[in-house]
Amino acid sequence: MNSPRRAVSLVLNVRPLGNRSKMTNPHDEQLQKQKEAQPTPHRMTTSNGAPIPNKNAVLTAGRRGPMLMQDVVYMDEMAHFDRERIPERVVHAKGAGAHGYFEVTHDISKYCKADMFSKVGKQTPMFIRFSTVEYNLDVRPSHFPLSSGGESGSADTARDPRGFAMKFYTDEGNWDLVGNNTPIFFIRDPILFPNFIHTQKRNPQTHLKDMNAMWDFFSLRPESTHQMMFLFSDRGTPNGYRILYEYGNQSNRYVRFMNGYGSHTFKLVNANGEPVYCKFHFKTNQGIKCLSASDAGRLTGEDPDFSIRDLFDAIERGDYPQWNMFLQENTVVSIDNIEVMTFDQAEKWKFNPFDVTKVWPHGEFPLIPVGKFVLNRNPQNYFAEVEQSAFCPAHVVPGIEFSPDKMLQGRLFSYTDTHFHRLGPNYIQLPINCPFRSRPHNTQRDGAACLYSQGGAPNYHPNSFNGPVDVAAVKDSAWKVTGDVDRFNTHDDNNFDQPRDFWLKVGNMTPFWTRVIVIDWWRISYRLSRIASHSSSIAPLTTSNRCTLTCTRRRAN
Repeated sequence: MNSPRRAVSLVLNVRPLGNRSKMTNPHDEQLQKQKEAQPTPHRMTTSNGAPIPNKNAVLTAGRRGPMLMQDVVYMDEMAHFDRERIPERVVHAKGAGAHGYFEVTHDISKYCKADMFSKVGKQTPMFIRFSTVEYNLDVRPSHFPLSSGGESGSADTARDPRGFAMKFYTDEGNWDLVGNNTPIFFIRDPILFPNFIHTQKRNPQTHLKDMNAMWDFFSLRPESTHQMMFLFSDRGTPNGYRILYEYGNQSNRYVRFMNGYGSHTFKLVNANGEPVYCKFHFKTNQGIKCLSASDAGRLTGEDPDFSIRDLFDAIERGDYPQWNMFLQENTVVSIDNIEVMTFDQAEKWKFNPFDVTKVWPHGEFPLIPVGKFVLNRNPQNYFAEVEQSAFCPAHVVPGIEFSPDKMLQGRLFSYTDTHFHRLGPNYIQLPINCPFRSRPHNTQRDGAACLYSQGGAPNYHPNSFNGPVDVAAVKDSAWKVTGDVDRFNTHDDNNFDQPRDFWLKVGNMTPFWTRVIVIDWWRISYRLSRIASHSSSIAPLTTSNRCTLTCTRRRAN
């Protein structure tokens, strides 16, 4: 216990915030800015707006007596405090968000009739949430920071994919594009998703991360090979979200960016009703740079909120991050892009174009310029705007439709369902989620926390009293479906051609990439042997590419 003199010394060393010299980090100045914006304090009130005479003591019978049940000020405060937290996201729990705008730079009306793409120069307000995802990587702590499974208290610097969820507030309703910083995913069948995530969570008995569960699952599902190789490359630990980071008193700035991808295949429809399949790409305009394993490990302990802090400070300084839509040629100013594929090409393509474990080769399907987005405003309240933000792939607008991608189809249900659990049936009425540029008019009513009840409009359809009517012009495109109704296991659906290409082509372009992989060579060897024991199609990878891996390991050493 501190002595009285020491306690007094501690108190005397505390200086008012207003007397400090100007701070260098915008996040440190938040409270001072709030004070300047509110020069005269508001009066203290209860939740029902009644003024509070004394907020420093409870109501008691005498100075030493018991509390009284009629202390409604205490009851009001404590009852709300007990309910401040809402359920944490099962995945993507840790994240940061920002407001901005999307601007069309190229005409794509030949592909898509969506109003937000209707003319060059058109701007659409948007909100984006970046996040760590979920992954519990089997690595040695001396070389790689261990992911904390995407939990809310985990570090921003884990070797983990990053969520890249965008909400565009268009004139035709909200469009949510919910992707990652990788163009691929671990699995292609949504029925495996809950089990996959369980392997990234804590062991049900020990409540510890369980490497055996994770690697057991990946070895039994070889379609994960492509994403795992991407994740163990240099891009496995992005340097923040924007990302600019100035560490300590060092003058060197590490400018780090990451791309974003819609990952899934979508369908675009033009004004003539002609559809094409597409993928969305969001390219950072300053290139991609990531943390080394050693730096990521250091920052995990020294600054676990590194990415959240950096994004906030950059926007407060006016150093606005930007992603653009661009042609495949890597020009000086990069641009966000789409790839398109006709229905005839999709039918005849050499692999399943709706398989989210694979990419579309840019040589056959070059990127097409669309526009750019800029992040220029921080949330005023993290809980209200970031924690309560809810994105759903089912939220599309006319001109953007769904493909037969199984993972996408599964997400159309699961995202809305989890929002109902976390935020309630009226989550889309929260200010951050509401389509404020296109007010909803339907027959949905009531439920917990109903903020917009649509007045006295008829709550049934059809009706004779001028209730909302159908809009025939936005009819979905028609498409044919054939095939036997069955459960088709895609365990061995061309799992290794693209991982081989990734290793031979991308690996050779990034010298340090090979060294990242071979640090845990024995684990990769173990995984390859496990895959070989379960799949006859592993031969091409374990023969030719194992030789490549072995040679690369020797060069790295």
